[in-house]
Amino acid sequence: MSLTLIKNAQIVNEGKIFEGDVLIDGEYIVDIDTSISLKSSNTTVIDAEGKYLFPGVIDDQVHFREPGLTHKATIESESKAAVAGGITSFIEMPNTVPQATTQALLEEKFEIAANSSAANYSFMFGGTNDNLEELLKTDPANVAGIKLFLGSSTGNMLVDNEEVLEKIFSSTKMLIAVHCEDEATIKKNLETYLQKYGEDIPIELHHKIRSEEACYLSSSKAIKLAKKTGARLHVFHLSTEKETALFSNKTSLAKKQITAEVCVHHLCFDEEDYKTKGTLIKWNPAVKTKKDKEGLWKALIDDKIDVIATDHAPHTLEEKQQSYTKAPSGGPLVQHALPVILKAYKQGLISIEKIVEKMCHNPAIIFKIEKRGFIKKGYYADLVLVDIASPWTVNKSNILYKCGWSPFEGDTFYSKITHTFVNGNLVYKNGIINDTFKGKRLKFNRTNE
Repeated sequence: MSLTLIKNAQIVNEGKIFEGDVLIDGEYIVDIDTSISLKSSNTTVIDAEGKYLFPGVIDDQVHFREPGLTHKATIESESKAAVAGGITSFIEMPNTVPQATTQALLEEKFEIAANSSAANYSFMFGGTNDNLEELLKTDPANVAGIKLFLGSSTGNMLVDNEEVLEKIFSSTKMLIAVHCEDEATIKKNLETYLQKYGEDIPIELHHKIRSEEACYLSSSKAIKLAKKTGARLHVFHLSTEKETALFSNKTSLAKKQITAEVCVHHLCFDEEDYKTKGTLIKWNPAVKTKKDKEGLWKALIDDKIDVIATDHAPHTLEEKQQSYTKAPSGGPLVQHALPVILKAYKQGLISIEKIVEKMCHNPAIIFKIEKRGFIKKGYYADLVLVDIASPWTVNKSNILYKCGWSPFEGDTFYSKITHTFVNGNLVYKNGIINDTFKGKRLKFNRTNE
């Protein structure tokens, strides 16, 4: 087995930063110490002097578009962009073509990833109004969770049958992840603006159509149902300050029955950015006000929000540049998510330790992912080296998404990912991806589910 020794790194783990060395043997971390001597002449040594060593980022919400929408993205292309951004594991959503709403279709996606993904992977099973029997066959040790769309979004997998919803919440002990927007409220708002503007609704009104009220109505309803049934609920992509009051920081994360996520775009954009970015920042839920953005940051730091993710959802530039009603929602983010949050660190909004907690540790805890998310002996060597003082600018030449664009084009980041290890393999180094290695299927430490 190959040995790799990372020396003199600023190791960030479990709320602490300390200088030390990490020894990798094959897939695993086998030693962590202030100083580790060479074990063999065949050991590859990486001097990480001045760099931070993070556990690999775990992104709990991505849309990699395969199968069926591969003109936008593939698991291969987006996983390569992910590892370049320090993301070593991802959980992908079911609204592909066909939708992953049967066990057979779900396993087909796992097969694609096994053959092509540069990062470790899992997939959500998609719940619908009429697939409860299939849903209950989902293996909790091998599948990340159940995804429910309580508001329609790309792929329209809306679950709007109240009886079915309660039955799903009551019938499974698996983690249920939800997209919360109230459909009736959105339709009513959209109709109002269609009557006023026709098809050419100004993009600045997106957050008034997919409004605070639409988000709060849906997320509060989901939480109420989870409390009633005892379901394990994870609410994706909070976008409003008002919603943060629904969540608690009174108990440890491992004991929480109801958890929350915020996405990078809701932390870095607000309504003012529609003027310059237009439909490129059209997401569901919508980017909202500066007050909402500030409220999300506060709830994140206060531990009411548990995870930072991306909701990476690429579309072609041609698709995004259509009029408001035709332009799809979503955008590519996995390559730039960690640099964006490290920029927030430079701005004093979050500490390095908190970044690792929200992007590495907490997804592993919430999903009970086996041997990942921490820098620990016996854990998989999913590791990221970051040069915290290495400015670079996003441009077409360094974007790795298949769609070829980014909402951050022209932006300068202060920190650069220099090395990414996946299962002990150096898959990314200074702009170069080694596609010899493939990621592994995530496993989950779950009993009685």
